[in-house]
Amino acid sequence: MSGRQASFGAHDTGTLYLVPTPIGNLGDMTSRAVETLRTVAVIAAEDTRNTQKLLNHFDIATKQISFHEHNTQARIPELIAKLQAGEDIAQVSDAGMPSISDPGHELVNAAIAADIPVVPLPGPNAGLTALIASGLVPQPFLFYGFLPRKASEQRAALTELACQQATMIFYESPYRVVKTLGAMQAAFGDRQAVAARELTKLHEEFLRGRLSELQAMLADTARGEFVVMVAGAPAATPQPSTVPLAEQVAAQVASGLTPTAAIKAVAKANGVKKQVVYADYHGLTPAKESQ
Repeated sequence: MSGRQASFGAHDTGTLYLVPTPIGNLGDMTSRAVETLRTVAVIAAEDTRNTQKLLNHFDIATKQISFHEHNTQARIPELIAKLQAGEDIAQVSDAGMPSISDPGHELVNAAIAADIPVVPLPGPNAGLTALIASGLVPQPFLFYGFLPRKASEQRAALTELACQQATMIFYESPYRVVKTLGAMQAAFGDRQAVAARELTKLHEEFLRGRLSELQAMLADTARGEFVVMVAGAPAATPQPSTVPLAEQVAAQVASGLTPTAAIKAVAKANGVKKQVVYADYHGLTPAKESQ
């Protein structure tokens, strides 16, 4: 897909609004989100019964239509037809951001393909809410969401992530969190991790420690939905090459790098100062290990 699409202004179609909803505390609903839900023609909701409680709380009378993982393909043509007819639609999930471990992505793609404006509203998100209070390095981070349930597929996914140096964010249910922590320890080693539960609610809690310690803490008290964050793999220690520094630089230059860029790359790869590589490449002084 390619092209430019303005979110606001004159359009021949309706607009698809992606509206985040509270992950626990209704006070986190923004005034813009409330106003959007009041003014659109219809709300496409993951669970209309759950969303109706939210609408009742904010005195919103807009009609709903169900849109969830089991009826996505059947609903999309109907929703696109409404948008093409000029109706605005708000899409919501049960909690948090649409499309993030929830329905929405397929509808967004269909709207983009039909040249229908897609407007996201900012709002609650469990993963980022947990991350900023975790104490782990906040960036870079990798959001994974729910791991596969099948044990063999979960092991394969975790094995693939074992070398990931970014802080990793997962979602997990209270019924599987202890077993998942064990699988993480087996794949990653006993890394530092944080489990956040009941975010924005009365019993919000952060459990911090090694993966083995979190397993022990939650052995008998795993209640509420969890965000599990695991520290990334430590950066690999540069391993000096047996090839002379000057030859390494020459090879990099031959591949298209400038001498300056090549010297920087070789210095980083060998764990030495750039001045040492520069001197060796230009034959100024014998190369020696940086102190």
